[in-house]
Amino acid sequence: MNYRECLMNAKKQMVARNLSENAAMLLMMEITGKENHDLYMEFEDEISEDILQEFNEKFALLLTGEPLQHILGYEYFYGYKFIVNEDVLIPRPETEELVANVLAYYDEYFGGQKVQVCDIGTGSGAIAITLKKEEDNLQVTASDISEKAIETAKKNAQNLNVDVTFLVGDMCEPLIEKNIKVDILVSNPPYIPIHEEVEHSVKDYEPHVALFGGEDGLKFYRIIFERSQFLLKEKSMLAFEMGYDQKERLSALAKQYFPNSRIEVIKDMSGKDRMLFIFNHIGE
Repeated sequence: MNYRECLMNAKKQMVARNLSENAAMLLMMEITGKENHDLYMEFEDEISEDILQEFNEKFALLLTGEPLQHILGYEYFYGYKFIVNEDVLIPRPETEELVANVLAYYDEYFGGQKVQVCDIGTGSGAIAITLKKEEDNLQVTASDISEKAIETAKKNAQNLNVDVTFLVGDMCEPLIEKNIKVDILVSNPPYIPIHEEVEHSVKDYEPHVALFGGEDGLKFYRIIFERSQFLLKEKSMLAFEMGYDQKERLSALAKQYFPNSRIEVIKDMSGKDRMLFIFNHIGE
């Protein structure tokens, strides 16, 4: 069997199951160590038995709906390679945009000075670690209720050679217990309403604790808004990822807790409302 026959057959099976057909090509690229243009040049070449066997074994997992990232054991985020597994949420492109906006507003709001950042519900550590990789003046602490998630985050920090402090505990509580005061609070909390339908590959393979945010999806925003009063310095910034349809409800909730602050909702590159920023003590 050559590469063309193998991948065309795989594509048909993925389409029949309403799965992403690109995953088969990405899997083959990983197994062979070849870029897609190199594979296209070798489409008529016969596949070795070892490569075909490994592809078939891993492709069988793809057909069950298991995410490609779990099969490979990693995902790229902001250009950095992160370990991912069943204990952490797979980092998404929307969260990369959150990081980019935090960095931009950091320069604007804090002028490049050293500040303390906390990442609530860090999961794989993607947000916390990337912020530190991109800006060394950020002193970053991250928390998660899952010990296994924190173990994964620590491995990612070690692999990417960054100094981030990780704490196990529920939302803001481990930072409050240590009396940590922060300039920037960032979070991608669980925001899917508990009864909302989600894709099989997400619901069955990613941790529910990182996905579902109560009846209306806003449960963890309420907790963070309320408990952040014990964390924030006088001049501070809060940054959140949110569901594309949560702008009005989340903005109203933020105004209840931060009535004198500037509140901004930012669209992602596809034009959807995906980020909420809160700026405290404007003008100081």
